This record gives sequence, C-alpha cells and structure tokens, in this order.
Amino acid sequence: MNEQSVNNRKINNSAKMLLIDALIFAIGILSDQLTKIQIRKTLPIGSSIDLIPGVFQFLHHENFGASWGIMQGKTVLFLIIATVVVIGLSYFLTRIPAEKKYLPLNIAAALILAGALGNTTDRIMKQSVTDFLYFKLINFPIFNVADIYIVVATFGVAILFLFIYKEEDLKFLDSGKNSSDKKAEED
Repeated sequence: MNEQSVNNRKINNSAKMLLIDALIFAIGILSDQLTKIQIRKTLPIGSSIDLIPGVFQFLHHENFGASWGIMQGKTVLFLIIATVVVIGLSYFLTRIPAEKKYLPLNIAAALILAGALGNTTDRIMKQSVTDFLYFKLINFPIFNVADIYIVVATFGVAILFLFIYKEEDLKFLDSGKNSSDKKAEED
C-alpha cells in the first residue's frame, strides 16, 4: 500500500471515529436533557413516584452543589472545572488513534463528555442540576442520566487502562501524537 492510500485510510478512519463520537455525544446529551425536562414537567420538586416500592423511585431534586450535595452554591467553580474537563476531553478524543481496539476508549470519553455537558447545561440554564433517580432501599444519593454516563464510563476507562491496554497501546498519550502518526514517522 502506498503512502497516499495509507494517509487517506487514516483520515477516513479518523473521520469515522469522530462521527461515532459525535453521535454518542449527541444521543447522550439528548437523552439526559429529555429525561430531566420530563421530570421537571411532571414531578414537582420533592415529589416521588415509586417504581419498585421501597427500593427504587423517581424523586425530583434540584442539586445546587456537586455529587452528594457537597459544595452547595459553587456554580462558578463547577463551570470552570467543567470547561477544563470539556476542553481536555475534546482534545483527548481527537488524539485517540482511529483503530478498532480504541473504540471502547472513544465511546467512554464521548460519554464522559456528554455527562459533563449535560450537567453543565443544567447549571448554566437553572443554576442547579436536576436529579431524579433514587435507590431508596440503600439511601443512595439521588442522581441523573448524565451522572450514570460519567461514573460508568470512568470505570470503563480505568478497566481499559489497568487490564486491557498494554503500555505500547498508550504511547499516543506521551507526546500528543497518536500512535498512527508515530508509526508513520518511524517508517
């Protein structure tokens, strides 16, 4: 395969991967925001609907802080942190090599980005985050769809980094060049 066709394949793979990321991101943001809008429309703050009596319910809560209600009223700080996270994740997404083995990492990063922007959208629009999923049985803190994306995807990334990817798979993190670029330079 000549150099031109290799470069075209890299561009096509990168474009496909970014399209997948954009699709995951859009679906993630949309589903988060639609569930929050539905809860705000149908369930007054503090009201609940038992889905599994005594175990799980929708409980409308407006959180003016971070997870578990800590740091109440620090909206500006959360917006600064979210901005840094969004910029960092956006850059990271563009650096992940466009290879099939990195698809789980792409998906996880796109979900974390969707979760961060879902909750940030709430903070900008309402100065609070709408939470509504509550495990009453264990009195677990109330959360939302964006929180699920962030937590599950972060655990996924940890598993990928600890157990799946080998050190050479993560070389693209070293200097800001993805492994495809480095490989081309070596040839």
